[in-house]
Amino acid sequence: MFKPLLFVAAIALFGITASFAPGAMPQEAAQPPAAGAVNPVKPTAHSQARARKIYGIDCAMCHGDNGDGKTDLARDMELTLKDWSDPKTLAARPNQELFSIIRSGKGKMPPEAEGRAKDDEVWNLILYIRSMARQRPAAAPTPAAAPVASN
Repeated sequence: MFKPLLFVAAIALFGITASFAPGAMPQEAAQPPAAGAVNPVKPTAHSQARARKIYGIDCAMCHGDNGDGKTDLARDMELTLKDWSDPKTLAARPNQELFSIIRSGKGKMPPEAEGRAKDDEVWNLILYIRSMARQRPAAAPTPAAAPVASN
């Protein structure tokens, strides 16, 4: 009983916060940076705090606080999300592709409209998402198998 109520509350909260976004532009009007663009921002403590806040409000409910994509909402919506805490997940994805996905949305993921986050905030969000893999503790080495004694 609690999960459906939580799901409805999360969707309602997202809808309410999206409707109060000041000056939201139609998605077609937002122009992504040129193809192949490198991330133009240099992270600062303030910009990464802002990215963490945006992530917490707009992304974490599905992607998880640590980016592993294993949330009740994602499971309830039957989403299989990438595990951003795994360094291999984003290694082959260029920044431009991530920018376009965040700005335009993908599948059931809504777009991060210009009125909710400026371009430099989206670029900082990409840096924040990429940092999730660096926060993952290294896997413990597996012990070598003991040699089998032969008689």
